[in-house]
Amino acid sequence: MTPVRVVVAGVNGYGRNHLANVRRLAAAGRAELAGVCDIAPPSGLDVPSGPDLAALIRETGAEAAVIATPIHTHAPLAVAALRAGAHVLLEKPPAPSVAEFRAISAAVAETGLGCQVGFQSLGSHAIPAARDLLGEPLRAIGVAGAWTRPFSYFTRSPWAGRRRLDGVDVMDGALTNPFAHAVASALAVAGADTVDSVGGIELELYRANAIESDDTSSARLRLADGTVIAITVSLCSGRRTEPYLHLHGETRSARLFYTLDEIEAGGVRTGFGRADLLGDLLAHIRDGTPLLVPLARTGGFTRLLDEIRRAPRPRPVEKRFVRTEPTRLVLPGIEDLAVRAARDLATLSELGFPGGLGTVEDPWPEPALRVGAREVASYIRRGDLQATDAPRPHLHPVRTLGGTVVTETQPDDHVHHFGAGVAISDVDGANFWGGSTYVRGVGPKILPNHGQQRRRTLRPIRGGYADALDWVGPDGTVLAAEERTLTARPAGGGAWALDFAFTLTGRTGRPLVLQSSACKGRAGAGYGGFFWRAPKNSPGLDVFTGEAAGEEAVHGSVTPWLALVSDAWSLVFVQTTGLDPWFVRVAGYPGVGPALAWEKPLTIADSLTRALTVVVADGRLTPGQAREAAGALSPGAPRSPG
Repeated sequence: MTPVRVVVAGVNGYGRNHLANVRRLAAAGRAELAGVCDIAPPSGLDVPSGPDLAALIRETGAEAAVIATPIHTHAPLAVAALRAGAHVLLEKPPAPSVAEFRAISAAVAETGLGCQVGFQSLGSHAIPAARDLLGEPLRAIGVAGAWTRPFSYFTRSPWAGRRRLDGVDVMDGALTNPFAHAVASALAVAGADTVDSVGGIELELYRANAIESDDTSSARLRLADGTVIAITVSLCSGRRTEPYLHLHGETRSARLFYTLDEIEAGGVRTGFGRADLLGDLLAHIRDGTPLLVPLARTGGFTRLLDEIRRAPRPRPVEKRFVRTEPTRLVLPGIEDLAVRAARDLATLSELGFPGGLGTVEDPWPEPALRVGAREVASYIRRGDLQATDAPRPHLHPVRTLGGTVVTETQPDDHVHHFGAGVAISDVDGANFWGGSTYVRGVGPKILPNHGQQRRRTLRPIRGGYADALDWVGPDGTVLAAEERTLTARPAGGGAWALDFAFTLTGRTGRPLVLQSSACKGRAGAGYGGFFWRAPKNSPGLDVFTGEAAGEEAVHGSVTPWLALVSDAWSLVFVQTTGLDPWFVRVAGYPGVGPALAWEKPLTIADSLTRALTVVVADGRLTPGQAREAAGALSPGAPRSPG
């Protein structure tokens, strides 16, 4: 189709992601960046720019406008864009009041143009599938969300953490902005699209931080059809979690992890795809297909937001319940209360908040590996990653039996490193490693070529999990399918062993080609395959095999086992299927992995299987102890997928 000319309003914050998405769609021939609207547009964009959105639309002939500006500017800018002749993708929330929501609705009706709201989670195929997987009529929905936010989050802009700014409604609170997708997803599953869908609303708004809005909240909605939605969220958790909807039937329950597009029912997680809302808007413009998230579908959310707008200011949490850390405030145990609230459809006060903090009853529902009763690793996917991170499931944190963490995620030196998992820098031209792509004769460049590992199913097996994944390229093509198993078991001597195996199978009808940066001319950069990123600030780091010691001697060697050790912990890696060169880093950062394409591309005609075992131990193992640990492994312990 003829590319749709697009202008983007607000490009110095989240709008940068929209700019990247326009470029991705432009590379596919579906869009063209026509202009940028901002009071301080960045240099080097090579397109018209200015602060007047309507004038920019008329000047450039743009057919679509993406609005990613502060919340209180949404309504006037959306109305101006529609009346200037452009369809609109409007970031969430659409407006800070029902009155402004109705003003945008009137402009949509007046112009006949489309207004898509950026509740990206509503583009997930998991939303319409949720009721079917529950398997019986929906009675209620509990929502649990617990994230951590630093002090800087609440000072990121003049409107951050504010209810009103210069007399204008802003409504930047936990329920209305960071967890807006949670609220919108629950309302969508319940079918509560319109303003009139929501009947009674109970609100409990709190703040631990010195802000005007809520950072910890409960809301209980009673819908017109009798369905109850109970929501508890906080930005003061001690860790990041993946928020979820607890779906209550008459006799069954299920969980929808809306950031991941996954539904857990009967112990099995099923993954779903997600439509890009800008791409959907472009299809609407060219083909007339119905919008996935038209403005009218967000009326229920706006009804709740309006109730919060008219509510009293949030109640401060007493300081004795708050833990002050260097960069943030924490309400210890708030994530456990959120789990209980979603299960019991309760509000925070009904659970004794804030006095009920710190009592762990139900852990956050996330896959974990255990040795006996001890949790040794979390197996996670993160829903907050950017395309350039090459999102993928990974193990983090991984701990010794003594509790020492032996993985690192998103370190400053390589923000696309994620604990332990499978990552490859080039699969048929797509980057599944993250970060830059090495271009022969040019060097590393950030390209719009990042893929992601999308889950089909995750099911428990003895000692761990079997994970079925699709390796999806930047254009949505499934390049490969992966079957992965990961299990944990005791290894003796106060250690435990991770057995990790995976099989990659091409899905394009032609041989699958894997490459590393070394294949393209970057000496020594043969990384790609299973990779373990260890903590950088670990005293006494060293690496050795049975034949050599030190990074320079071990890097590129082909030997069955390798040990990465520190004063506090030791990791012994043993290849049990195939024998690939070891990619090793110690001086710059600690990382280890067998390299699938060390210097030459690896072509997979059908499928490729690799397996290894990692012994995780407290303290520093000597070469003799590491050799003994590697030799003590049962020969057939790692199970290949299938």
